[in-house]
Amino acid sequence: MQEHWITISDIPAHGRDFVFDDQTLWREGCETYSLRVKPGRDLVAVYTIQPQAGGALVRGTLKGSVFLPCDRCAADFEFAIDTGYDLFEELPGEEGGEGEEPRVREHGGELQLDMGALLWEEFALALPVKPLCDESCRGVCPGCGADRNAEACACADDEGDERLAVFRSLKIK
Repeated sequence: MQEHWITISDIPAHGRDFVFDDQTLWREGCETYSLRVKPGRDLVAVYTIQPQAGGALVRGTLKGSVFLPCDRCAADFEFAIDTGYDLFEELPGEEGGEGEEPRVREHGGELQLDMGALLWEEFALALPVKPLCDESCRGVCPGCGADRNAEACACADDEGDERLAVFRSLKIK
């Protein structure tokens, strides 16, 4: 995945504003992780990096849109992304997380922050767990495969297991 290292040693104590609008990061990430996500409106991250004792504070927003397949009817729909984030990235220490790639490193005597990894993480967190084109999406018919949002099918409704029919008339008082 694309890295985007920013030297934080050069940033003044009050911080510096940045804009990231390179769409390659999102395309490559989706390909790398086999996400069924298509680009919509360009994703743009606006953020501020402020050096702190022991790390860097990163505050910003990520806005744009992507096209996702609906979990019920499989039709693509546009999903708007408008999320804010407030992160603190610590300087690398003795006890780093096993298997984790460091997002802050010392390179050539300067501290650097991998904003590519941070922005990808915020993008992934902004995606819905169960993408739906509409809360009232009726999905596809399991019998004939017709899109129930567009047309009614002639399939009979499944009444369930006949052995449990006695419980359908059960009334709880």
